[in-house]
Amino acid sequence: MDSDKGSVRVLLFSASLSSDSLNSRLIALARSVCQRLGARIDLARMEDFDAPSYDHDVEIGDGFPAGTREFHRRLEVCDGFVIATPEYNASMPGHLKNAIDWVSRMRPQPFNAKHGLLLSASPSMAGGNRGLWSLRIPLEHLGARVFPDMFSLAQAHKAFTGAGELADPSLAERFEQNLRAYLDLVEAAKHYPCIKKAWVEFLGEPGGEAVGRVEAA
Repeated sequence: MDSDKGSVRVLLFSASLSSDSLNSRLIALARSVCQRLGARIDLARMEDFDAPSYDHDVEIGDGFPAGTREFHRRLEVCDGFVIATPEYNASMPGHLKNAIDWVSRMRPQPFNAKHGLLLSASPSMAGGNRGLWSLRIPLEHLGARVFPDMFSLAQAHKAFTGAGELADPSLAERFEQNLRAYLDLVEAAKHYPCIKKAWVEFLGEPGGEAVGRVEAA
């Protein structure tokens, strides 16, 4: 266990709604590895963040749905987040994008300056990787610091042991190294604020309410 990571709190969730999801198996493994590395874990379900399709009129008239408020609360109290998501038609699932759209309207905007790691699992040879590239776009647009090394598990239906571990030792080692490197970064960002830098999408464009991208420092 890395004792210095004991103060790091990470939100983990699978973006799949399926009861027998490969991505839920991958996020369960990520939870096990992160706990072994000493991080504190908040494991959520996609259902926890359920909300109707985003509608500005609904936001103005009825306020934010309960699932959106819960998503915001849990993002606010974590130091980083890990999402394992399936790929739908070479992109992210619509319900995940909808959850992001809803919570992006709340203030403080919870993705700004938050470190994220993206995972995917798929029976395909690409492992759902195209979905992760599409997911990076709105997250980075909102100011999230998305870890460069994403992890996509190809042929995931054959990749797990009965105990939920990765059967390939070299793949298991790479998965753990990826999570360790991510947690090291989250820990450094939390405990050494001098390393933080402004992360604004468009140079010369101020953040804040009018722009709706990142909060002003």
